Amino acid sequence: MSKIQDIKNKFEIVGNHPSLINALEIAVKVAPTDITALILGESGVGKEAISKIIHSLSKRKHNNFIAINCGAIPAGTIDSELFGHEKGSFTSAVDSRKGYFETVDGGTIFLDEVGEMPLETQSRLLRVLESGEFIKVGSSKVQKTNVRVIAATNRDLLSYAREGKFREDLYYRLSTVTIKMPPLRDRATDIPMLFARFVSDISDKYSIPPIEITHEAMEQMQMFPWPGNIRQLRNFVEQICILEADRLLEADTVIKYLPDLPKDKYPKGSVLPAVLPQQTDFTNEREIMYQYLSDIKSQLNNIQTMLINLAGVNFQGFNANPIMPLHNPNKLLMTGNTEENSNINPQIIYAKSNRRQDDYVNNTDEDEFIQKPIGNVVSLQDHERELIKKSLTKHQGKRKLAAKELGISERTLYRKIKEYDLQ
Repeated sequence: MSKIQDIKNKFEIVGNHPSLINALEIAVKVAPTDITALILGESGVGKEAISKIIHSLSKRKHNNFIAINCGAIPAGTIDSELFGHEKGSFTSAVDSRKGYFETVDGGTIFLDEVGEMPLETQSRLLRVLESGEFIKVGSSKVQKTNVRVIAATNRDLLSYAREGKFREDLYYRLSTVTIKMPPLRDRATDIPMLFARFVSDISDKYSIPPIEITHEAMEQMQMFPWPGNIRQLRNFVEQICILEADRLLEADTVIKYLPDLPKDKYPKGSVLPAVLPQQTDFTNEREIMYQYLSDIKSQLNNIQTMLINLAGVNFQGFNANPIMPLHNPNKLLMTGNTEENSNINPQIIYAKSNRRQDDYVNNTDEDEFIQKPIGNVVSLQDHERELIKKSLTKHQGKRKLAAKELGISERTLYRKIKEYDLQ
């Protein structure tokens, strides 16, 4: 463990999550060998740092190391970049040129985003891995190289292989050992340490006072999925450190700076947090609609029970429709008299006294009831405002608890409080 800590200090790797420690331990074990390694992980998780650790602990550490982003090199020139070319082999080839596999002979090549490599180049790479041989573009001469290859990808290469976008034999050749780097959302317990490191670095870099953070604000950061991982977190901290005058970071400030992230944009396979820091406006409105429709469903269930009760009551001259719209009489008396019942509006539903007592007002006669007035119909906005107000009062202004009870995100609640002036 002491060796792992030394490596973390040397390469400025922050975190103690078991998945991160496991990745580092595998890298340490693989380093002394010449085994090809494949590093898996999303963009921004630190795959290149792992490749540097492997090289620094290997027998090749005194030779060259080069990192190449395969996705950043155009398909028409990547063969020339990797393997070199002869003069006149293509229009702009005015001179012969050595490729990376020739110049880094004896060292290590890190092929980042190897899943973006064209199929023709994949064939050339496979030959290098199997025999150490390559041919320059425009040449027929076979050359030898002794290069260790470490590859990395954020793609599912086996799925790519099934789709014909990646050579399956190359995948198995690259993945002799696989090292999986966890996304930041899977090691949220490391975020406080990363935050502290970034704040320290940024305050030193720009000569500004360091920023502090409340417990609630840190909870918001830990619940966010960070699709850009550590790179995104650092940019986020740097933005706040420079723009915010208040050096104490509150939860509201964190929510304000977190980017919009609709559910369909979350990384594939991620677990959405219990409280989403931010969503699209459509989703926010829909959450309130769900709450409102839930109340309507409850009322309809009550009506259904009333209809069942009516089924066992024989009211002469009254034909109860099993599906009836609601009606709002101020006061209406129902009796068992046939003549009187013939004038009753069939849109009004009544029940016997086995319903809850607070739903009806008992009249002098045992079988006569007066229905309570329902009151004026309120708008969706009024209903929404009242729900939020009651929940905030119930939880003494604690937004996190209120948002959880309402079934909406804390960010949505924050916006609604402002919208309805419930500060």
